[in-house]
Amino acid sequence: MNKAKIVKPGLPSGRVAVVDIGSNSVRLVVYDAPMRLPIPMYNEKSQCALGRGLGESGVLNPDGVKCALRSLQRFVGLAKSMGVATLEMVATAAIREAKDGPDFVKRVQDSLGIKIKVLSGEEEAKYAALGLLMGVPDADGVIGDLGGGSLDLVGLDRGKFNKSATFALGHLRLFEVSGGHPERARVLVGEALEGLTWLKKVKGRTLYAAGGSWRSIARILIDHTGHPLHVVDNFSMDANEARGILHLISGSGRHSLKLIPGIPNKRIDTLPFAAAALEGMLIATEAKTLQFSGFGMREGVLLSELPEAMRHQDPLISACKTMVERTGRFALHGSEIREWLSPLFPDGNTAEKRLHYAASLMSDIGWNEHPDYRAEHTFMRALRIPYAGLNHTDRALLATTLYVRQGGSLNDELIAPTLGLLDVDQLAWIKVTGQALLLAHTISGGAPDLLSRTKLSVTPDKVFLCVTRADRESLVSDAVQRRLKFLGRAMDKKGRVKFVDGNEDA
Repeated sequence: MNKAKIVKPGLPSGRVAVVDIGSNSVRLVVYDAPMRLPIPMYNEKSQCALGRGLGESGVLNPDGVKCALRSLQRFVGLAKSMGVATLEMVATAAIREAKDGPDFVKRVQDSLGIKIKVLSGEEEAKYAALGLLMGVPDADGVIGDLGGGSLDLVGLDRGKFNKSATFALGHLRLFEVSGGHPERARVLVGEALEGLTWLKKVKGRTLYAAGGSWRSIARILIDHTGHPLHVVDNFSMDANEARGILHLISGSGRHSLKLIPGIPNKRIDTLPFAAAALEGMLIATEAKTLQFSGFGMREGVLLSELPEAMRHQDPLISACKTMVERTGRFALHGSEIREWLSPLFPDGNTAEKRLHYAASLMSDIGWNEHPDYRAEHTFMRALRIPYAGLNHTDRALLATTLYVRQGGSLNDELIAPTLGLLDVDQLAWIKVTGQALLLAHTISGGAPDLLSRTKLSVTPDKVFLCVTRADRESLVSDAVQRRLKFLGRAMDKKGRVKFVDGNEDA
């Protein structure tokens, strides 16, 4: 990858920016590094429509070129002012296919001194798949990434790349080649996919949808179905149910679409074609489930530049650790809490242990909120935090656990809609984990190396907090005993303090 060092060398040492010169928009995203999934610090786009009319004229939209040049000059200046260490500038279908694409690239490079990497269709598809795998490492099926100029596909076998393909069927191009008829656009997508014999191998699995237009559609589906969590990443639904709603969107006129909140005006004209393309994809793949990705090509570009060791970190745990390092109150480690909790869940599987670790790491994120709103703000922050590696059930489970840890009740009206994503066993998990985290922070005050001087022990009718006699005065208080009782009630047991000798096995 050609990249520009605009402040200081070395990707892991500073902020990173990606500029995506797409067929429909030109976008700057600045990430805070180093971490496995850097959080966007700044995100700005210009709807330049470089690819408008490209299919007929063969050249870039002249007004779009002017818009893009202005935007790129601004974006490079912003990146420098923000202390960006490394800037990646990539271009996709419109620049790749236009006769004057090379002239545009040269003009930008000469005026701004930043190299542009023009991605091939295969590279664009692979980067989109990499972005998906940041949050769904075992993705199984096919990812489709719809841009303004192209539709890019990659088959995935439990996280491994299979074959890929790219078609000049982005939402701008579909609008043009279909003569403005979404039904015709759906047929064109179907005809294009008929020639992909490898698609037969992924039939009946999951279709992962990426790209800005499809994310806009995800928001419509979330509202239409009354889904309680307004987060696009990893939102999934039954493919047949989705097809019915997509058919309605593709048949809707501009006036009807303008009545839907949250849809940018500049997307309204081509949104029916994006819906038609997605419906055509679902028909061709015979997917069982439709799942949306909040991450795509830009995140894939970023991931490809990270050090090898960092690429293979768990994105959720890595992000939680970084957050604690930057915003934590004291130095109590999530690993210390996780180990202390383990006797309560002796039969926990790998997925549950991972969520326990994440909850342990995030268990004090609300420390600087007003006490009256601490539980509420912690819940909302955890529910919507922009971390990869979480499906919507995981988000609900973590957020509700942290709500209980901050003193909230599962009977509170605030969290009632979210509880619909959880089953009875998960609610029991939340009660116990939330009360245990509250007890952990009461014992230690958030300071390190105190919690590990106690142990939890569970019998059929009791849960014991085992403390050495020497630590009796410093680690046991009325508040500790009260919260131990609450933990016991959550487990349908009695909570008791058990004093032991220093050399006694608790």
